[in-house]
Amino acid sequence: MKPSAPRTPTVSQLRAFAAVAEHRHFREAASAIGTSQSALSGAVAALEEALGAQLVERTTRRVVITPLGERIAAHSRRVLAALHALTEEAEAARRPFTGPLHLGVIPTVAPYLLPAVLRLVRGAYPDLELHVHEERTPSLLGGLADGRLDLLLLALPAGGSLPVAEIPLFDEDFVLIVPPEHELAGRADVPRDALLDLDVLLLEEGHCLRDQALDICREVGADPAGGSTRAAGLSTLVQLVAGGLGVTLLPATALDVETGRTDRLAAVRFAHPAPGRRIGLAHRPGSARTTEYGRFAAALREALRGLPIRPAS
Repeated sequence: MKPSAPRTPTVSQLRAFAAVAEHRHFREAASAIGTSQSALSGAVAALEEALGAQLVERTTRRVVITPLGERIAAHSRRVLAALHALTEEAEAARRPFTGPLHLGVIPTVAPYLLPAVLRLVRGAYPDLELHVHEERTPSLLGGLADGRLDLLLLALPAGGSLPVAEIPLFDEDFVLIVPPEHELAGRADVPRDALLDLDVLLLEEGHCLRDQALDICREVGADPAGGSTRAAGLSTLVQLVAGGLGVTLLPATALDVETGRTDRLAAVRFAHPAPGRRIGLAHRPGSARTTEYGRFAAALREALRGLPIRPAS
């Protein structure tokens, strides 16, 4: 008997399988796309039946994607991204600055810039349905590639294996945070090589700010203490400094928020040129909303003028 030809998968089946391939966990994948675990499992099984091939190996402890499944997952992401681009283009042409916009933001930016972003959206774009996703850079870039996210607010260059279009917003300095009794406390002319003699605490792996801090330390030959003590966020880092475990680097936009909670911290400014980072927006190249994103970036630069930053050239 001649085997039946594969059937065309549905969008819901591709979306379910792409989520499983990303999260390697049925419950987490179902939560990510807003469906039940049973519905997601059924959609993946239906996709396997439609294609006549096994895509997932199900065990009691983990989900394993088969070699064919990995290739199908890559195809699924491309199909979903193309479908998202189609609806995005139609919406952008119909009504600019309206409809849903999924904005991804890195954790070392979100608490300090989001208030200005939200005020801007409420005041200038009341018909824009803004959805904010706080994630680390690799996850944000993956979400942008597969169409889950539309626009990212993060440190540039964004990196990643896929091309993105970047819109620089501003540059900001890094500030050294020390206990108030530290010999450098309050100084504004400290050379970078002062880090040689300091125990610099770092964020845990996966944060781009960790990589930037490591780069600064390595430039002067310093060996950070982050291997033994790490933090999931900047708030924890500064509390470790307040407790006398070391010093750390903060972006200038985070300074007032993170040091205002205790009197056990002091700021140290580096001599010019101070180390720092560039923050900007990133989106898919050729997006139908490219013009909108450019106008949004210009408006956001204005909205951020009161912060300790320099507009990016």
